[in-house]
Amino acid sequence: MNTPRKIAAGNWKMNGLRADLQEARNLAAAFPAASVDILLCPPATLVGAMAAALVGSAVRVGGQDCHQNVNGAHTGDISAAMLADAGAYHVILGHSERRADHGETSTLVAAKASAAHAAGLTAIICVGETEAQRDAGQTLDVVLEQLKTSVPDGADKANTIVAYEPVWAIGTGRTPTLDQIAEVHDALRAHLPDAGISLLYGGSVKPANAAEIFAIANVDGALVGGASLKASDFGAIVAALDAA
Repeated sequence: MNTPRKIAAGNWKMNGLRADLQEARNLAAAFPAASVDILLCPPATLVGAMAAALVGSAVRVGGQDCHQNVNGAHTGDISAAMLADAGAYHVILGHSERRADHGETSTLVAAKASAAHAAGLTAIICVGETEAQRDAGQTLDVVLEQLKTSVPDGADKANTIVAYEPVWAIGTGRTPTLDQIAEVHDALRAHLPDAGISLLYGGSVKPANAAEIFAIANVDGALVGGASLKASDFGAIVAALDAA
């Protein structure tokens, strides 16, 4: 079967200290077994500690970025192999904050995704338009070009997840209409290299709107920011996906 997996992925961004690992433990305790994949991506300082705290649980750990090279003179960077060695199974790549704050191009994102695949990690590749691009009617052109250029050869449902995150909806409390989400996810599905690749929506997903988002065709889960920091909030989103 080529049915995409349902996935609830939490991106802690630049948040979290060792004391906050209790939230990850609480989440794991709430879902000792789940029919959906549950993933938390903490800052790099917590990847190893979170992986150790979640051993034997249904919750897996991912990184928030990796370098495209295996090793070398790249002060402050982390390779995909290092993430895997710390206990990560996934890595977020091409997030709009990386593209904007660090000038990352889709070509670089594809190189990072190839490095992730080589290290045995699943790459969560993000695409999304800015508010100006949305207002100019360029949304589909932008996200499909990002998809084409960011997803490397060899990407399939076993090693790649794609997340649509409209830049103007991230952390703003705003979300696209359900029809807007559906339009983009339908277009992405039609252009994926493997129809079984999971498509996630991200951008101000919270317990109050999760169920209606997960009811949209071709939405296989969510990449969640702020609402993933608390087990109670993220757990409600996981439960909504499980019921979808």
